Amino acid sequence: MEILTQIGDFFQNQVLGMKWLSQLVASLLENLGVRVDEGWGGALHFFLYDTIKIFILLSVLIGLVSYIQSYFPPERTRKILGRFHGIGSYTLAALLGTVTPFCSCSSIPLFIGFTSAGLPVGVTFSFLISSPLVDLGSLMLLTSIFGWEIAVLYVILGLVLAVAGGALIEALGMEKYVEEFIRRAKQLDIDSQSITRWERLAYAGEQVKATVKKVAPYILVGVGIGAVIHNAIPQTLIQSVLGGEQWFSVPLATVLGVPMYADIFGTIPVAEALYAKGAGLGTVLSFMMGVTALSLPSMIMLRKAVKPRLLAVFIVIVTIGIILIGYSFNAIAGWLPV
Repeated sequence: MEILTQIGDFFQNQVLGMKWLSQLVASLLENLGVRVDEGWGGALHFFLYDTIKIFILLSVLIGLVSYIQSYFPPERTRKILGRFHGIGSYTLAALLGTVTPFCSCSSIPLFIGFTSAGLPVGVTFSFLISSPLVDLGSLMLLTSIFGWEIAVLYVILGLVLAVAGGALIEALGMEKYVEEFIRRAKQLDIDSQSITRWERLAYAGEQVKATVKKVAPYILVGVGIGAVIHNAIPQTLIQSVLGGEQWFSVPLATVLGVPMYADIFGTIPVAEALYAKGAGLGTVLSFMMGVTALSLPSMIMLRKAVKPRLLAVFIVIVTIGIILIGYSFNAIAGWLPV
């Protein structure tokens, strides 16, 4: 058992957390005369280490996820989902959301495609909720920072939110609030079986290039903000506003995340820095969820496909779900190893 524990710690700290990279960056900076334990030197160390770590993980994970995704084009996914009904269909839609792109704006076109192909609106919303919140990338990055226990619990609760949200939207009879042109759109059949393994690998490589190029600005901004929070904002200020003991910290963090637009790779550095400064665990996770699932740009895009009443119901359900998840994490934070 001790050997398994050591292997697990090594995987979390050195493979995912890349502590060796942190030590390497610190050593290089110190050789240049930069003090990494104070002031701007600490901010520079945080920025370089987190940026390099995230880009390495991002490239590996996107390559893997894109290869898997090549087996699930929209038409094939629609056919798979069409075979299931009830809670099974919502669960499968939420799980399939884990092999799609990393931001809500990228997921909305697929959501529109599934809806226009005739899938029940609740099933498509389970997919839409899950896609930006839960994926292999979020699991690996959260594990590298907070540990596998928190990462797995985050994924489970995110899937529960997706399943419950889709089922509730279906139960409320929201189908009639989908825009008419979406329901009348026609879909093309795509035969993914004709693609060779090398073509899938080439596709994965292109996805890595395209996605890294797309999200790089958000990662740099997110890591930059994290560096400032980590080294410039007093810990007492963070604790007084976003500390886990403050009842308003979770809804405040959720609302603050809405006007922003970033994928999970851009928000995790901010969450990491906030947590290091004393923000509650549930508070920083609520902030991440608010940014990735309820960002203003994605809501504007979604409004093109659904009527205001359905959009409002979606926002209310997801917001309440995020807040409940945040309070749950804050309540059990003392029992979780970080």
